[in-house]
Amino acid sequence: MALLLKYIDDIQEIFDTNGDPRTRDWPLMSSPLPTAMICMSYIYLVKVVGPKLMENRKPFQLRHVLIFYNLFQVIFSAWLFYELGMSGWLTGHYSLRCQPVDYSTDQFTVRMVHVCWWYYFSKFTEFMDTFFFVLRKKNEHISTLHVIHHGLMPMSVWFGVKFTPGGHSTFFGLLNTFVHIIMYSYYLLAALGPSIQKYLWWKKYLTTLQMVQFVAIMVHAFQLLFIDCNYPKAFVWWIGMHAVMFFFLFKEFYTQSYTSKKRKEKLEAQRLALANGSSPKDGSANGHCNGTSNGVSNGLSNGFGIHKAQGSIADYYSQHDDMRLTHRA
Repeated sequence: MALLLKYIDDIQEIFDTNGDPRTRDWPLMSSPLPTAMICMSYIYLVKVVGPKLMENRKPFQLRHVLIFYNLFQVIFSAWLFYELGMSGWLTGHYSLRCQPVDYSTDQFTVRMVHVCWWYYFSKFTEFMDTFFFVLRKKNEHISTLHVIHHGLMPMSVWFGVKFTPGGHSTFFGLLNTFVHIIMYSYYLLAALGPSIQKYLWWKKYLTTLQMVQFVAIMVHAFQLLFIDCNYPKAFVWWIGMHAVMFFFLFKEFYTQSYTSKKRKEKLEAQRLALANGSSPKDGSANGHCNGTSNGVSNGLSNGFGIHKAQGSIADYYSQHDDMRLTHRA
């Protein structure tokens, strides 16, 4: 036990010696352990405790809570984007090519350091996305992508705020907050109800935007492997590989949610067409089926309820599409 405590003290000394003194005494910044514990608790709550507690309970109706929460996230993300921009990226103080960390007390530098901490804090507020899924019993939405994305981000950003609050890596935050403005705006509109949901046809393009974001972060980070920028190479790899991982996770989600679903719907449509005794791609087959297959299918449908089954399938897909409008990536 004494050996373990000494090991922890040695690690803490490394953090104190090499960490940015400006953020050392800020909330949750002295050690990575509180952040790590919060992240692990989040994963345990949403994957084990939450679903177990809700197993025999009715799902909560949280429409008004969701509207307020998503509105808050839109405003918060917009403020973070503005602060990141005005602290450097949108004022000409930062370079896309190479931006070392400034450890001075310059006005813009200190402003950037503060917004870096608030960006770190925003990763905790995003945990509510998953908690709402649990309370609404939308466990199918608590995917591997969702949990990994939310569970890793606070820990990842902690290292940036601890050692490099500012400079090249804040480009990640700039793009991410911009995407979140659009993303939470979508969720806000979806929470307003069916009258608005029918206009939200652009969800898959939001997922595409998220993938484009990660490609841009990869390019922006990995360029420093080929030029001298006086920026820690460890953080180049840290940010770049995070972008690579999230890109492929989101790509898998896109394939499962849109490409695979579209293929299944096409096959289902073909099956229903055959059940009706028609083949839309073959005119000669239609002529032949008018006298035989249509008669057989009509008789079968009257005798065994095939038309009723088709109606149920159509109703299922209609309901499934409505539910996906409120699904969170």
